[in-house]
Amino acid sequence: MSTLVRAEWTKLFTTRVWIGLAIGACLMAGGFAALFTGLAGVEQNGQPGLPPVGTPQYEEVVFSVAANASVFLLILGIIGMTQEYRHRTATPTFLTTPRRGRVVVAKLLAYAAAAVPVALLVLVVDVVVVMVYAGARGAAPSLDGENLRTLGAAGLVLVVFAVIGVGIGALLRNQVGAIVGSLVYLYVVEPIISSIGAISGAYKWLPGGAVQAITSDFQAPDLLEPWQGGLLLLGYGLVAALLGTLLAVRRDVV
Repeated sequence: MSTLVRAEWTKLFTTRVWIGLAIGACLMAGGFAALFTGLAGVEQNGQPGLPPVGTPQYEEVVFSVAANASVFLLILGIIGMTQEYRHRTATPTFLTTPRRGRVVVAKLLAYAAAAVPVALLVLVVDVVVVMVYAGARGAAPSLDGENLRTLGAAGLVLVVFAVIGVGIGALLRNQVGAIVGSLVYLYVVEPIISSIGAISGAYKWLPGGAVQAITSDFQAPDLLEPWQGGLLLLGYGLVAALLGTLLAVRRDVV
């Protein structure tokens, strides 16, 4: 298994895709952190906006935005699996290791491990932007227990989404379809569900609701407890990995 994991890392790091996705994740996290810090305490159309700089509510929101970059880790996982089918390397890969389940498990482990340094980099960018910008506004937050918990939760989200991406890639196999479908679900389907009163209660059981539960419950009281959200998100990752493994083992390579 260790040899298969190293092989997956070789495939990953000999391309430049991961660099672009890592940069995109950092830019998204840093951009949202700067945007939310700039809007903190500013009224929007006469309505209260984000909590002012220096409040615990502001710190919770601004440190949790790193989890928004999870979409890039999701895409990384999807590409890691679907590139085998897109570039027609699945056949030699599965011939080299006939037990396909081992290949998928190796991908899951490899991309989960590869997501850790990327997640740490994203968190560092988030913290640096917040410290500099909020400090310029006179209230740099301290990295106390609660803020560290929020950052740790955001890091967990980033890693789990890489695992979910591998599972989705094994399920769908088509790279473009898997990426587009995931984006539509995250940015169209889930927001629609959360905004329709009759079914909005289901949102807390979806991946987005789980992410919000473990990172930031600001202005969203109807969510699971953070530990419940963490278990739910891990469950989504395990289910995606399990289904992806089962299908990869049973389906023909085309």
